Amino acid sequence: MTLRRWIDRAGLNIFIPLLILLIPWVQELIDQLFYGGQWNLPMAPGGSFLGVLTAPFSHGGFGHLLANSLIFLPLSWLVLLRGRGDYLAVWLGVYAAAIPVWLLWPVGSHGLSGVVYGLLGYLLLIGWLERRILSLVLSLTVLLTYAGILPSLLPIFSPPGVSWIGHLSGFVGGMLAARAMARQKLSDPRV
Repeated sequence: MTLRRWIDRAGLNIFIPLLILLIPWVQELIDQLFYGGQWNLPMAPGGSFLGVLTAPFSHGGFGHLLANSLIFLPLSWLVLLRGRGDYLAVWLGVYAAAIPVWLLWPVGSHGLSGVVYGLLGYLLLIGWLERRILSLVLSLTVLLTYAGILPSLLPIFSPPGVSWIGHLSGFVGGMLAARAMARQKLSDPRV
C-alpha cells in the first residue's frame, strides 16, 4: 500500500473515533449529573452479556475517560489508515477476547482501555506479519511511542483497581485481529 492511499483513507475516517467517543462522554455526563457517578455499565462476573458490550463505554469518572480517550484517538486513527475493516476487526477481536474474561474472571471491569490495548496489539503485530515497509514503520513507531503502557498488561505493574486482565484480553483480541487481517490481505492480490 502506498503512502498516498493511506492519506486518502484518512478522509472521513477521522470522524469515526470521535463519534464513538461521544457515547462514553455522554454516558459519563449523564452519570455524573443524574447518578452521582454510580451509573456504571461494567462487564461483571455473573452479570448480563450486555455488560460485555457496554463496558468500553462506561468509566469511573471523567479522569478515567479522558485518559482512555487521549490514547484511543491516535491509535484509532492509525488503525483506520489501514482501513475500516481493520478497525472493525480490532473491535470484534476485543469483544471476542472479553467473553472468556466475563465468564471466568471474578472481578468486573469497564472502560475503553481494553479497546486501547486491542488497537495497540493490532498495530504492534501487523507490521511484523505483513513485512511491508510502511507496516513495519507503523509498528515500530507505535512501539517506540507507546512502550510505556505495555507493562500494565501484567498484574505486578498494574495499580490496584486497574483491570490488567481487561488490558491483556484486549491486547490479545487486537493481535487476533492483526493475524486475521494480515492473512486476508496477503491472500488478496488487489491489496
